[in-house]
Amino acid sequence: MVNRLQPFRRHFPPSGCPLRDGFFVIPELRQSFNSRFQPADYTRLLARLEELCGVRVEFRVAETPIFIPQERLEEMAGTGAQLTQSLLGDAAYLAAARNAIPPGFCAAHQTAHPHFLTADFSLIRNSSGQLEPRLVEMQAFPSVYAYQAVLCSAYRSVFALDGSLRIFLAGLSEEDYWSLLKKTIVGNCDPENVILSELDPLHQKTRPDFEVTARRLGIAVVDIRSLVTEGNRLFYRNLSGRLTPVRRIYNRAIADELIARAVRLPFDWTHPWEVEWAGHPNWYFLISKFSIPWLCRGPSGSTYVPPAVFLDDFLRGPGRQVLAQAGVPLPAGHRPEAVLEGLLLKPLFSFAGKGIVFDPTQAELDAIPVARRKDFLLQQRMHFEPTIETPCGPTQAEIRILYLWPDAGRLTPALALVRLGRGKMMGVDHNRNQTFVGASAAFFPAP
Repeated sequence: MVNRLQPFRRHFPPSGCPLRDGFFVIPELRQSFNSRFQPADYTRLLARLEELCGVRVEFRVAETPIFIPQERLEEMAGTGAQLTQSLLGDAAYLAAARNAIPPGFCAAHQTAHPHFLTADFSLIRNSSGQLEPRLVEMQAFPSVYAYQAVLCSAYRSVFALDGSLRIFLAGLSEEDYWSLLKKTIVGNCDPENVILSELDPLHQKTRPDFEVTARRLGIAVVDIRSLVTEGNRLFYRNLSGRLTPVRRIYNRAIADELIARAVRLPFDWTHPWEVEWAGHPNWYFLISKFSIPWLCRGPSGSTYVPPAVFLDDFLRGPGRQVLAQAGVPLPAGHRPEAVLEGLLLKPLFSFAGKGIVFDPTQAELDAIPVARRKDFLLQQRMHFEPTIETPCGPTQAEIRILYLWPDAGRLTPALALVRLGRGKMMGVDHNRNQTFVGASAAFFPAP
């Protein structure tokens, strides 16, 4: 089949782009894509993804990638790395975050640093009318590293994108990326003794990522409930049913889901097992939404991090003062019906946007039991600016930088994941009935 789309030309943003918008989007590439898009292209994109992943993608995939200058991605990537290093160098923060780990989930043999990190950024318009990035949240937990590379490949082939357009950061080539991912996940172990563990992996929406990871790295995907213990060691059954030692675990099991579903594991999470972790479970808590109230008051986070406080601090008074001093408008007094407009109530350790309340009332805050208030934060809401022009109108973009940090290596921004949306929530679960929204990717011209 002949592709209707001619390869895109290399493009550099012209001088004279209005305000700073041209620094965050590349108008000519955007317009070219829109003018050439046909609905049949999207059908072919989904078919290509299923072919590459080996399974159907159950979450919504966007019809388009975004085109953004390299320096803007590097700006966000550098900010995320700087904020991470500030947290790791703050002993008081790490002690407080460790104390917040739920009982029964503080695992032994914690690594010196997280192996995986994600930093999510919104694009907002500041008081001068210019676009600026703002941190939404950070999480030291794996994302869809393998799937995202495959998604980029599918976009490139289906839409005949110019081969000079890049996706990998830090100067990585595609070969470098997969090598770094393998080094981070497998380490020095035999792949046969490395597993990707998840709760009911065959029915998770992230299964396409699991399948690509297993195939590219030669590791097994294992339901965490099926692990077998023997002394201080863990085992899994391979495809032939043979009990196989586990030397290293690429952990994809989310503690919040285990807690919410009251899952009984066949092993004690806190026991010092003879196993290495690729993505030690403790880091899920240590760098998470828990970090936002600390970062927004630190010298490195004042520009990029929106004001946020822990709910118990807010209801006791000091947190209210912090938000007020940051310029956040708050209702006077303590009236149950008062609405805290422009604020988000967020559970600290939830995922995929679960449990977030927009513009909560005072009554909703007061209804949270005193003992649980430390598990929530109030954060100023970022109003995502619709910056991506599509055939269906402007769309908002949330840009996630994916970092890798192998043993004895360095924190490396590797790839960008993008989520497009038009509503309050940017996750792929919240934009299913629209078009030109969902999971996407970022391409940038070579310098």
